[in-house]
Parts: sequence; C-alpha cells; structure tokens
Amino acid sequence: MASLAESAKRSAAAGRRGAPSPAPSRSVSRAGQRRARAICSAGRLASGRRAPAGAGGTMELKKDSNAVSIDMLLIVHSEKRRAAQGAHSDRPADPGAPPQRRGGLQGVGNGIRRWQKLEGNDLHGNLVEKQHAQQTQVITSYDNQGTQLTVEVHPRDAMPQLFKKFSLAKRLQVDKNGNTRPRQPGGKDTHAYPWDRSSLKSMALDLRQFEKLDTYASQVTVKSGLEELVSDLLQEAHSDLEIVRAIWIWICHHIEYDIEAAQEKDRQAFKPTVILQTQKTNCDGYAGLFERMCRIAGVQCVTVPGYSKGFGYQLGQSFSGEFDHAWNAVFLEGRWHLVDSTWGSGLVDSSTSKFTFLYNEFYFLTHPALFIEDHFPDNKNWQLLKPPQSLRQFESNMYHKSEFYNKGMLSAQPQTSIIKTVNGKATVTIESCSPTLFMFMLNGKQEHGLLSLRKNGMKLDVYPPTAGTYKLQIFAKGNSEIYSSVLEYTLKCHCADNDVRLPAELHQPVGPSWFSEQMGITKPSHPEPVIYTSDGRCSVSFGVEEGISVLASLHGDDGPVTEETQRRYIFQLHREKQTELKVQLPHAGKFALKIFVKKRQEPGNYLFVFNYLICCTNTKVNWPVFPESFGNWGVDNELLEPLSGVLPANRNVPFKLKLHGVAKALVKGQDTWPLTLSPEGYWEGSCSTAGCQEVYVMVLENANHSFYSYILKYQVNAQ
Repeated sequence: MASLAESAKRSAAAGRRGAPSPAPSRSVSRAGQRRARAICSAGRLASGRRAPAGAGGTMELKKDSNAVSIDMLLIVHSEKRRAAQGAHSDRPADPGAPPQRRGGLQGVGNGIRRWQKLEGNDLHGNLVEKQHAQQTQVITSYDNQGTQLTVEVHPRDAMPQLFKKFSLAKRLQVDKNGNTRPRQPGGKDTHAYPWDRSSLKSMALDLRQFEKLDTYASQVTVKSGLEELVSDLLQEAHSDLEIVRAIWIWICHHIEYDIEAAQEKDRQAFKPTVILQTQKTNCDGYAGLFERMCRIAGVQCVTVPGYSKGFGYQLGQSFSGEFDHAWNAVFLEGRWHLVDSTWGSGLVDSSTSKFTFLYNEFYFLTHPALFIEDHFPDNKNWQLLKPPQSLRQFESNMYHKSEFYNKGMLSAQPQTSIIKTVNGKATVTIESCSPTLFMFMLNGKQEHGLLSLRKNGMKLDVYPPTAGTYKLQIFAKGNSEIYSSVLEYTLKCHCADNDVRLPAELHQPVGPSWFSEQMGITKPSHPEPVIYTSDGRCSVSFGVEEGISVLASLHGDDGPVTEETQRRYIFQLHREKQTELKVQLPHAGKFALKIFVKKRQEPGNYLFVFNYLICCTNTKVNWPVFPESFGNWGVDNELLEPLSGVLPANRNVPFKLKLHGVAKALVKGQDTWPLTLSPEGYWEGSCSTAGCQEVYVMVLENANHSFYSYILKYQVNAQ
C-alpha cells in the first residue's frame, strides 16, 4: 500500500499535468473531495512509516460537553527541500512530540486525554487561511468514523508558509472507550409533533433548484470505483446539501432492489463494490452505499436500522425480532435529516413481486413527523421527534402512504386504521390542499359506496352489503392518468343496513363537483348527489358550456338491459346554454343517472363525468319509456306532449312540440296528419293510432325540398 507521501507526490504530479487548481478551502475542501480517489482514506494510512523528516504539521483540539474535533495538516516536502530546511531551519525540534502512531487515525481517540485545549480566536468552525505565494494542492480524506485528514502538496521549489487552521466542530463524538462516532441527535434536531403542514421536508427546499443537478446526477455512469463515481457526482455539487442530493439521485436512478438477495442472509453480497457491479441490492445495501458515498464526499452520514411498514405490511400487525429495514440520517446545516433511498428508487409489485424503478421524492429529507408513519428506528433518538413514539404507538397509528402526501393530502378522518360501521354505514373524509380526483375499492370492487368530490378533498359513505370484515382502499389521481393508493382501512361491519342497496352501476364520483364544472357542466339544479322522488319522476337541469354535447343514461339493478332502453327513460331538452333531463323511473328502487360529455368538434367517445343516485320508494311507480329521438332532434327543440313513448291503440293522440328551423312538420301513422304552427310558436295537431304499431314525427327543414326527416318515434300498444 502506498504511503501518504507517495500518494501526495502522485497528486502533485497530477496537478502539474493540468489538474484544476483548488477552490478556496472550507473545513472540507471541495477540491480535495473531488480528488479523493488520488489518496487512501485516513483509515488506510497504517503504513507503519514515520512522517518524513522536516514535515511540518499542526493539530487543533476543540472540546465541549458533547464533542471533540481533531484536524491534522501535513506539509510534504521534496527530499532536497527537507535537507536544505534541516540545515538552515531556525526552528528547534520538539523533543516532546509524540511518536508516529500505527493504525492511521483509527485509534486517535485513545490519545486525546494527553492533549490540552488550544487557546485562540477561531475555535468555532471558521476557517482562517493565508494565501500561498504559489498554487498548492489540497487533498482531504475521511476514515470510516468521519475523521478528517488534510494534506497540502506544494510545488517542488516553493517554500511553504505556515499555517492553515481547521476546526470541525462537533464532527466527532467519543464514547467512554475512546472510540469516535458521529454526533447523536440532540434537542435542536427534534421537531415538534405533529406535522405543521408547511412542508413535507425537514428543511426549507425549492426543488426547482435541483433540476440541473438531478439531470446531471441521474446520467453519471460508473467508470471504475466508488471514489471516482463520487468525484464525478461532485462536479456539479457545490454544497453539502447538493452533495447529498447528487448521491441520492444517482442511487435512486441506478440501483435496483434485489428481491432474491433480500431474502438471503449473505451480507457479503451487499458490499459497495459488489453493488456497483451488479447495480442491485436490498435495503441494507442501499443504506450502506449511501453512507459510504456521503463519507467519501465529506458529509456526515449514518445508517439507521429499524422496522418499517413496507412491502408485505398488513394493517395492525405487530413488530418484533430482527429489524426488517435500514435507511440513513445525514447531517446538514447543523441538524440531522432522514432519507430512504430504497423507497426513493421504486416499488415492488405485490402481485408479481417484480421491482419497478419509480422515483419517489417523498423520502428525501422527509419531515420526521411523516417519516415515523412507516419507519421506526432501533434508537428512539433517530425519530427526531419530541416526544418520541413508542413501538406500540407505531403499530397502532394510522398509516398514510407516501402518495397521500405526494398528491397533496393533508388529513383524513377517522385517524385510526380500523373503523367500524354505525347503523350499517361508515364515513371517511379527506382534506387536500387542492382539487383532487378520488376513487375507492371495497374488497377490490367499486361498489357499496357514495364518493362525492369537494374542492379540497372528498367524502365517502360506505354501506357494506353484509356483516363482516372488509378491506377499504382509497385511491387518488395526480397529474398522470394513474390512480395511486393513498389510504387503507380495515372496515368492520357488525350489522348491515338491508334497506340500503346501491346499484352496481353507480360509479364514482356521485354528484356534481369542481370536476363536472371543469368538464363544462355548471350551475346544477341539484347540487347534492342523491335525489329523492315520491312519484318516480324528476327533472335535472344544468348549464352547458358552448361546444359541449351531453349524454345521459339510467341504470338500476332490476332495470332494462340494453343501453338504448336505459336512455329511453330520459328525455333531453336544450334551452339556449342549458340542458334539462326529464327522468321517469320504470319502478321503485335506486337508480344511477349517469352523465357523459363530449366536445362536438372532437372525435372519440363520450367521457363519464359523474352520476346522481335517484331513490324512489313508491311501489306504484311504473313509468314507460320516453319516445326515441333521432339525430335530427335539434338543439333547443322541446316536447310538451305526448311524453310517453308508448301510445294507446285506437286513440286520437294530441301532439305539441316546439321545433326550430323547420318549414313543415307532420305525424305519420297508418295515415299522415300535418301539424300547424300556432301564434305561440308551437307545432300542434293530433294523430290516430288505429291500425299502426309505430308513430313518427317528421319535419321538412327546407320548403324547397320534398325530403322529410324522422325526429321522434313512438310505439303503439297492442290491442
């Protein structure tokens, strides 16, 4: 293994070959970080050699009740310079200097008690620097515990000017055995519970600032080893936050979750070198790789083991035995923050057990009050919560999936994962920060519930058909066409309400909302989702934006089968920019009145917008269908009589219609009867149904033509 001096010489030579000059040093030199691959880490400096004669150095010690920081600066000279300096130096040798320690800096904690605290004006983490007369190269390295070693390499003929002074305040903590470790979270790291809704993050972030960095980091490829990979990532990272972000993005976009390896106990498969080769690992490997890359880059990071509500989790389950997950904590801007690169990279499909890359921003610097919902650390201090939760609380608390927050959800009621029906009904409400589309499933089916949208959330009433335990899932739709699961409940029903039977064709949402308004339907006559009628008839009207066509159909479990017949129980009228739907129920019961829209000038099918639930308990109701209308039934036409699509046999039946833009109108049965235009603008007349099975209303649109068009069709009862 090459000595430190040899490594430094190689780095100096590299510098003379055109390596960029170092930027002004911080407590952790960025230039040194980027050239970390040119020098062994501090933990590998156990060469057994003494420092070269003539090497100058300074060490600074900082103590407080929590931490000790140690920094070392070595200045390496050429052999000629050391000889000359040894002959002419006016600085006496320090006979009390401690001998060179074997084992690099790994055991530095054992000698701390012999040193005294240095007095000075800059012991608070600030950097004091004297400018060198010539360019120098600064190399910084860390060992596994975060100890910093900084080496200056001067040009061969330059006389070094002493000294640079460094301080890494609270970088290291020393336990009772003298071993160094990262500082544990303190009072200022904890966040008051609960979440204050101001941000999903534990620090104020504008994700737009990472757009360029994210694009760059996601495209970096592995060329050789881990140190070179980190060095490449740091080309666009200029702060500890950006360093952590670049490492996070790279891991999330390049490392695949290895399901088979995750089920094995062979931890050797999760070494960083193996992960880079296979680009696969499990949660231990993700966390270990993230920690190692952060350490190489000079950012303090630890791996946190614990329990999780991840793949395979069942509501209400207990946690015991070995921990099932691992994630990381990083030290940024004086505080600890939490990340989970495993869950940030993608997800496992429960049906196929296949991993899919699907980047999840939620798990980067997640607010601790949200992180605790699915992560329980082995050490309660790593919750970063005040007060911390117990394991029992973690098991029983409501679990909001990451998509709940990613899609703008703020809260949900009830706040317990197990809910019970009251009089056969259970209600769930969600508050969101913006209008959102929702859907639900009860035991995998979109049935037995009324989901109505609100401007800032939704309300769901569920009516289980029988007593028992159900799985209730809530889904929300974001910017894509995909609905994601955001919430899950276990629903227990002790007694079902047999009087509540919702139509199987009742789809979601129910009732008009911001979404129907967005689709061109405004100012509904019935703003509530349920319409009650005592005689089996109702009239629903709403405004329709220009260029929008509306289609409606009626659906009941015991109703007509064909779609054509379903539409015949609705008669649609247009008046200027308003549509009226006259509805006649075929019998008592509950029906779904579905509303569809389509832009007239655009091809394609009608799109479902919403439906009403129409309820009628009158068992005497038995309305026939409306007359069938054809394409020439124009906008703004109006039918006053007859409204029934089935006419009595052998009767004279009066007709009264308002028709626009026609020259003549007639009714055709066994014979033909013309309709006349009254002063009030109505086409009126009568027709005999004797000897015919069907009756048509026909119009002549142009007086110069002789072609009549069908606009309405009636059936005649058999004798």
